[in-house]
Amino acid sequence: MTHLVSKQTDTLLRAFGYNSEILPHPDEPSMKVIVNGKFIARIIEGCNAISVIVLFMSFIVAFSGTLKTTFFYILSGAVLIYTVNVLRIVILIIGMYHYPEYEDVMHTVVFPAIIYGMVFLLWIFWVNRFSKLKQKDE
Repeated sequence: MTHLVSKQTDTLLRAFGYNSEILPHPDEPSMKVIVNGKFIARIIEGCNAISVIVLFMSFIVAFSGTLKTTFFYILSGAVLIYTVNVLRIVILIIGMYHYPEYEDVMHTVVFPAIIYGMVFLLWIFWVNRFSKLKQKDE
């Protein structure tokens, strides 16, 4: 999955006009991101959003609605999380390329807040709109 995320990241970087290259890291299970000949970042297993999607799905199942609604919300939420995650990685790499002095803040604060904030909003929307918990209150 990390390999797929890396390839999609490379495709988007190229679409945005960057000369990028994705290479397997020789010493660890990750992919190296190179932009214009400069090593920018590694994409590791934690970057593929699988753990975030599992966390999202667990919450939705815990507060499930009807089977059909729950299934389609999980499916659409997982696709949205995955897509936003790839875009997040691309924007983070572009940011690290242009503003390397802000790498730590971007990587540890801003970009995790984007993905977890979105998941939180999806949860709130689910509980307020579709869950059986909401239906019991009505």
